[in-house]
Amino acid sequence: MTPFGTRLAAAMAEHGPLCVGIDPHPGLLAGWGLPDDAAGLREFAMRVVEVLGGRVAALKPQSALFERHGSAGVAVLEDVLAACRETGTLSVLDVKRGDIGSTMAGYAQAYLADGAPLAADAVTLSPYLGLGSLAPAVELAHATGRGVFVLALTSNPEGASVQHAVGADGRAVAAGIVDGVGALNAGGPVPTGLGSVGLVVGATIGDAARRLGIDLAGSRAPLLAPGFGAQGAGRAEVAEVFAGAEQAVLASTSRAVLAAGPDGLAGAAEQAVADVHAALGR
Repeated sequence: MTPFGTRLAAAMAEHGPLCVGIDPHPGLLAGWGLPDDAAGLREFAMRVVEVLGGRVAALKPQSALFERHGSAGVAVLEDVLAACRETGTLSVLDVKRGDIGSTMAGYAQAYLADGAPLAADAVTLSPYLGLGSLAPAVELAHATGRGVFVLALTSNPEGASVQHAVGADGRAVAAGIVDGVGALNAGGPVPTGLGSVGLVVGATIGDAARRLGIDLAGSRAPLLAPGFGAQGAGRAEVAEVFAGAEQAVLASTSRAVLAAGPDGLAGAAEQAVADVHAALGR
């Protein structure tokens, strides 16, 4: 399979740098007039895929909001990922897994192996048991043409206490993660352009990357960037966070599109793509 980084670059060039979350929050289900059960979950999620599949670069189901419905919800998630494949739209499964040894290998098999019921084009991972602990997932992703997005600089207030902490080498934890991801991309299957190991970087983190001496562009990582849409990241915020790395940004938005309801999804997504293009200056 063509490496994920190459496929993502092509999808962003064709459809714009937008990833729309599939986040079936109880409030959104109610707003759509749907019950908060597996049937409502299915109607909601499959409608998003039906309308936006083939129109945006990627779709990002939030696993927790399916898992809360137990096995019935996970069955819906399997069908949603299969539907994404049928439309040719990249799927980024938001699971934020992070563990060690055989457990990490198990997560990798669940989400990144060919033929796995929950296989996605990419998954989100947490590196805070050490970036090296993610090796089973990175290796399998490279082998199957899939990708991973590693949490680096998130916008939640609690994240800074870990991510901005400075180690004995004088480097912030997040800087070490970005450097490590850059090394993984340098040794990965994509020699130039976007690599297949990405980073999650919030669009509302302000000057954190610059202040911590982090070179986002040098990592060659696709940058999954929550904070657009409802969280309000615009041209000024983007310029501060992603200066020099704008071409790598895959903007993530959920409620700003989903709140438009089933009949307004297409228009809301088109507006979101235009807004992202304007914010990124591309």
